[in-house]
Amino acid sequence: MSVDARPRLLAIGGLIAMASAIGIGRFIYTPILPPMAEGLHLTKGAAGLIASANFLGYLAGAVAAASPRLQGNPRAWLLVALAVSAATTAAMAWPDGMSAFLALRFIGGVASAYVLVLASSLVLERLAASGHGGLSAVHFSGVGTGIAVSALMTWGLAVAQLGWRAMWIGGGALSLAGLAAVAALVPGRDAVRPAAASAATGPGDARLRRLTIAYGLFGFGYVITVTFIVVIVRGSPQAAPIEPAFWLVLGLAAIPSVALWVAAARRFGAMQAFAAAAIVEAAGVFASVAWPTITGLLVACALLGATFMGLTALGLIAARDLAPGNPRRWVAILTSAFGLGQIVGPIVAGYGFDLTGSFFLPSMAAVAALVVSAVLVSRAQ
Repeated sequence: MSVDARPRLLAIGGLIAMASAIGIGRFIYTPILPPMAEGLHLTKGAAGLIASANFLGYLAGAVAAASPRLQGNPRAWLLVALAVSAATTAAMAWPDGMSAFLALRFIGGVASAYVLVLASSLVLERLAASGHGGLSAVHFSGVGTGIAVSALMTWGLAVAQLGWRAMWIGGGALSLAGLAAVAALVPGRDAVRPAAASAATGPGDARLRRLTIAYGLFGFGYVITVTFIVVIVRGSPQAAPIEPAFWLVLGLAAIPSVALWVAAARRFGAMQAFAAAAIVEAAGVFASVAWPTITGLLVACALLGATFMGLTALGLIAARDLAPGNPRRWVAILTSAFGLGQIVGPIVAGYGFDLTGSFFLPSMAAVAALVVSAVLVSRAQ
């Protein structure tokens, strides 16, 4: 293997890790939800609770994985987390009761957060150290890749009339294959050492607090549509016949999004890029309920896919810029705020639908959250 090939293979390993645990393990629930809810007679409120259990696990896992107390070999932790993600995804095919679903999605959420934190640490730090930091966009494109792959898989299984349980098993099998690839492509490193903490400056603290609130609002603002977009598509007589295409478009739009938004951040600043992306995403969320035609829903999926991973990366970039002495602490704080927004969003949307028969009001709350997020960040310059 040539020296020049190693960073590229490492970036591809990161892509596969993110695709397996996040794009598939975390987000495959969206295309599986409609047939699963139909088969089990789940209310939208119950569906929202299952989604929120996964996001609660993600919050717990992100805080634990980012803790300086985490000891041991990070590669070993990464591979274990990928295995747990694959196992809990496949296991969703067997139970019928809410308790089991909630437990499995919570554990899967913990595993996906560990993969995000540890894979990013193993991959991004090495790419930066080797002078190949630009390949970080390949790593983050794994989420969109996983979403696109899961869209094609669930589409094929639906055509074959194999049902929602087969979709969960298929997702677990894909994630297990991803584990084998990551084991081959991502080498280990020395045990994790606690990072030395240092306080951010006073002015930085004020801007970081605004960014934290904005990041939490973004978590709430994007997750309602990401969780229920396929359900929304099923409610449109025009769009329902080509339902799987919409989730595929969202995934394909997400693949280049991080590279594009990071390029915008280099030119205009991470905060300005974040504010612009939040407004674009708000337009996508609005289109999903205000323009429920094939064109409108395709626009909604494209705009959402083009922004949600970009916003995730931009928030973390901004935190690292504002707190260079202690980025890990603020990354954990932002991730916690984001996680709280994700937990609340599906519950509000699910029970909001049960009360009103529509996702319109919850989606308008999401639009408002994204607009406020943009305003907060633009004033934090």
